[in-house]
Amino acid sequence: MIVEICANSFESALAAEKGGAHRIELCTQLAFGGLTPSRQLIKKVIAELNISVHVLIRPRKGSFCYSEDELNSMIRDIEFCKSIGCQGVVCGVLTSENKINVAATKRLIYAAKGMDFTFHRAFDCTENALDSLKQLIDLKIKRVLSSGQKQTAYNGLALLQEMNELYNGKIEIMPGSGINLENALCFKDQGFSSIHLSATLQKKENSTSFFEGGTESVSDLKTIKQIIELVAIN
Repeated sequence: MIVEICANSFESALAAEKGGAHRIELCTQLAFGGLTPSRQLIKKVIAELNISVHVLIRPRKGSFCYSEDELNSMIRDIEFCKSIGCQGVVCGVLTSENKINVAATKRLIYAAKGMDFTFHRAFDCTENALDSLKQLIDLKIKRVLSSGQKQTAYNGLALLQEMNELYNGKIEIMPGSGINLENALCFKDQGFSSIHLSATLQKKENSTSFFEGGTESVSDLKTIKQIIELVAIN
């Protein structure tokens, strides 16, 4: 099973590599669901580490409906990531009605050509998960990161299983949010090929939505090693 660590700093990215994780999603501001990291951080991680790096492209907190200026900024960030050797990007765009913004997503996919493209948890804000997933498949997106439209992936497991059973082989369903030592193995047992987690010791508090509230923390090396061993051995 592929273990992707949501790394919010160089320290977290280093812990992911030392712990044996397969990939990181590099970002900042986990308390707001993650934002695009600085170019300086991206350069440092690419230059000093060997782990596969996927960069979160999210210019601000809040909704996933972006202006033309914001979309252009996202495209420039994607082009930068490609130019320095990042393996992938993680992003997503919705309409004001919380549907997949197909036209805008096509522009991002075009900019990311040659890299992996993951549609992030903006998916969890869509009104019809299965219809939205079909749109992502039509766009030939490689994977979608989702909590099954619940606060945690464990609580959203029923929808995640349904999506995986219906569309396995057409798009990768990567569960994420609230995955930890206590529940990581169940996702492997249910047939998922990858999981996404931050492996932080400090839990988010006072969160009133998927993407706001909480406190910043750092990925824990010991926890990452334990999860890698757990899903590798069992």
